[in-house]
Amino acid sequence: MNLPVNPPVGPMLAKPVKNIPDGPYSFEPKWDGFRSIIFRDGGEIEIGSRNERPMTRYFPELAEAFAAQLPGRCVIDGEIVIPDSGGRRLDFEALLQRIHPAASRVTLLATSTPAHFVAFDLLALGDTNYCERPFAERRAALETALAGVRAPLHLTPATTDRSLAQRWFSQFEGAGLDGLIVKPLDGAYEPDKRVMLKVKHERTADCVVAGYRVHKSGPGAIGSLLLGLYTDTGALASVGVVGAFGMDLRRELFTQMQPLVTTFDQHPWNWAEHQSGQRTPRAAMASRWNADKDLSFIPLRPERVVEVRYDHMEGPRFRHTAQFNRWRPDREPRSCTYAQLEEPVSFNLAGILEGRPAENSHG
Repeated sequence: MNLPVNPPVGPMLAKPVKNIPDGPYSFEPKWDGFRSIIFRDGGEIEIGSRNERPMTRYFPELAEAFAAQLPGRCVIDGEIVIPDSGGRRLDFEALLQRIHPAASRVTLLATSTPAHFVAFDLLALGDTNYCERPFAERRAALETALAGVRAPLHLTPATTDRSLAQRWFSQFEGAGLDGLIVKPLDGAYEPDKRVMLKVKHERTADCVVAGYRVHKSGPGAIGSLLLGLYTDTGALASVGVVGAFGMDLRRELFTQMQPLVTTFDQHPWNWAEHQSGQRTPRAAMASRWNADKDLSFIPLRPERVVEVRYDHMEGPRFRHTAQFNRWRPDREPRSCTYAQLEEPVSFNLAGILEGRPAENSHG
């Protein structure tokens, strides 16, 4: 390739803030998919990734759409997403399944669960490098360049109206979106730097601690605590992990957890003993990206309750690693059920993808 900006390029990143800021910003939905910079130079197309490894082979249907619809020479930042079978919400689990080593499986999934690409920034067009130009100018050029695109390619909605952004923040979660991205209108595109802002939903849940993984530094320290919630049938479901601890606390937690260590035959997740850590579709797919990661765990009697912070759910599990809030010695483990979780109001994903973000569907 011989573009003004050539691969690999790390995408510009965002740092978290608690509230939607005031000021000269552009506000966009935060898409929950695979971040990707698309490079097209005539017949050459590369689908980049967050870790700068090409993903082109996994999404042949998108490569075909890029060849058919994108300008002949361009570099565009965006997100690869997959809607669920009804087109109502994003389906991250289906997206994870697309990263598969077998070419026959890749071909099958490209047809059965086709991906979409949502564009939200422009790095280069023709012979022009747009990275040093302010975002307001990049956005205007992107709108012009993609004026005629159709599914599976889309241009993300954007607004400079903070009150409208606040409504999007509340409504779009029901379509599986992940909050807001906030971009300074005068900001340049800075690869690998956290110069944008992100506002995400934050909630709390009381969870049962059902196991732990040992820290990578070796025995004597906790890597992460495995969390569970009870279902309506009384089964303890695996919902995620909490793991952002300082090293002193990791060692302290290891000592605290030892009296609770049990055997798998006395544990609600006794099936895990025979599955080498591949306990959920997410765990299995995560191991493809982290091939050397040990996903086994030490079972604990489900007697301690912890309050954690989380942003949103993906099916029955936390979408991202939860954050430790506090211990809840006052809570009975059996009282920690899914009923405590807040359910976002349904919102039509198709309306957002098609540039009709005002189309609500819960009424």
